[in-house]
Amino acid sequence: MMRALWSAAAGMNVQTTNMDAISNNLANLNTNGYKSTRAEFQDLLYQTINVAGTNTSSTTTQPGSLQLGAGSKLSAMVKDFSTGTTQSTDSPYNMAIQGEGFFQVLMTDGTYAYTRDGSFTTDQNGNLVTSSGLSLYPQITVPQDATSVTIATDGTVTITTQGQTTPQQVGQITIANFINPNGLTSLGQNLLQQTLASGDPIQGVPGQTGLGTIQQNALEGSNVDMATEMVNMIVGQRAYEANSKTIQTCDQMLQLVNNLKR
Repeated sequence: MMRALWSAAAGMNVQTTNMDAISNNLANLNTNGYKSTRAEFQDLLYQTINVAGTNTSSTTTQPGSLQLGAGSKLSAMVKDFSTGTTQSTDSPYNMAIQGEGFFQVLMTDGTYAYTRDGSFTTDQNGNLVTSSGLSLYPQITVPQDATSVTIATDGTVTITTQGQTTPQQVGQITIANFINPNGLTSLGQNLLQQTLASGDPIQGVPGQTGLGTIQQNALEGSNVDMATEMVNMIVGQRAYEANSKTIQTCDQMLQLVNNLKR
């Protein structure tokens, strides 16, 4: 009886975490480059009463195990790295990656972070930076006298200036990918950071070695599907209710046992 109480309590705990993940997805429905997160669970340890294959007589064996479970636990938060919906913009510095890969930005402490958010702009020196002021790496500088900026699908950045008709190349955007993107850790501000689990970044020119291409005047939106999240919310709510009902039932059964002495 007590085992059922603790198993149901564990089930309620994991469904609470599941609801946390769903609510975070919905909160980031309009976040550029956001990747939806899915909670995954594992069953807990089992108490083994009988082991399969144990001799029950001189000629027979136990056909199956007799094990009693202890509920479930959170095993991982898995991100879905599928490409989100692309939205057109008027800014020539906005970019969306069509396919795999991440933009690389330089952090204030000298380390690198990675993002799918291509809402870049320029700082006072003409350097391409994120909305938080972090520089795109490799650094791209747009001269103040540039009249137009063109970013090709392979990341080549060219400009034209007043009185010139021939485009001038001012930089090359590269993107990075990882063997295990799920190993990246979130920093907030649409940034991800490398870990031992993600492996080292594989950098290259967009459109080569399996990397995606760049689309100028566009932003990648969140890949959160509201209908899916609402269904997951209903399923999680029903699972929570079922576990709470188990606790109520166990409590009623214990109450009946306590009343037997009367």
